[in-house]
Amino acid sequence: MVDEATLSTVDDPALLESIRTSADLAVVGADAEPAARSFNRQSGTWLYDIPGHGVEQLTDIFIEHCRTHGFDARLERQKPRVAHRERVEHAVRVGGSEFIMNGVPVVAIGDLPPDQEITVMATSRDYGRIGVRWESISLKVRSTQPASTRLLGHVGVDAARLSLIDADGLGTWQHEEPIDGRADVAFWGRSVQEAVTCFGASLLANPGEDEVYGWANLAVNEAVDCAIALQEWKQAVPERTIAVDFRPHSHHWQVMAEVRAAEHEAGVIEVGGTRTMCLMTSWGDGLFPVATDHDTDGHLVQIRIMLGDPERQARLEEMHDRFSLD
Repeated sequence: MVDEATLSTVDDPALLESIRTSADLAVVGADAEPAARSFNRQSGTWLYDIPGHGVEQLTDIFIEHCRTHGFDARLERQKPRVAHRERVEHAVRVGGSEFIMNGVPVVAIGDLPPDQEITVMATSRDYGRIGVRWESISLKVRSTQPASTRLLGHVGVDAARLSLIDADGLGTWQHEEPIDGRADVAFWGRSVQEAVTCFGASLLANPGEDEVYGWANLAVNEAVDCAIALQEWKQAVPERTIAVDFRPHSHHWQVMAEVRAAEHEAGVIEVGGTRTMCLMTSWGDGLFPVATDHDTDGHLVQIRIMLGDPERQARLEEMHDRFSLD
């Protein structure tokens, strides 16, 4: 359940152990649903990705909560842990909802037609001094008119990009592990020409990237050595400024190549026999509301991801005004 490559960046042994021993808890008992709803920690009757050091404390808090409100409910630790594919199924059974995946909220929904392509439409808006940005993303399912709306939850973004992925595709997605055993190393920045002279790297000339140098299609071990050498060279002299990007040939690498090359920063690839889209939010990181619109018969018409709102606009305008040189 935990990506060891991600854990390799954690230096604190206690934190590392807490992540490795994270638990998934189910709320069970006659009053499981009202108890979970009033406890209001995560959606539904599940508590995913609870750090190992916090399981006992959270359990005690839940026991006290149930005692105070008269609920007949308890927490049960799930062994083995709940796979991401199974978490999707739990969310779909209740009509779609938010759930936690690797500590980040995502949203899953069913009732999508398996025999037709789904149109994805983005609506942009000029936000004045912070420029044109996406206001919303819509996945069109039916052509009927929306009559009601339901908020499913929020999707968390911590790397400025969103993925629209089928549950079967999610089960085969390789985020860091190279599919072909190969990797690229890219670098750019103020000291790029000095680094090129030192290491003999070449211009990568990837669509959508300017002045990015490095090496393409290396064996993974060789690519790791190159990336480490670049980092050590950079750190040896504080005045040297470059960014180094290690790019294993994973699904993430595939789709990001499409994103960088696209005018609107969106790309589509095949994963596990399904089509997966990745797109940049244009707002950076954050929590973005996800809602469904239904027609008068209750059928799903569209799914909407709301990216731009007055509060987000105000925060970005404040940052713009603080750091702008205009």
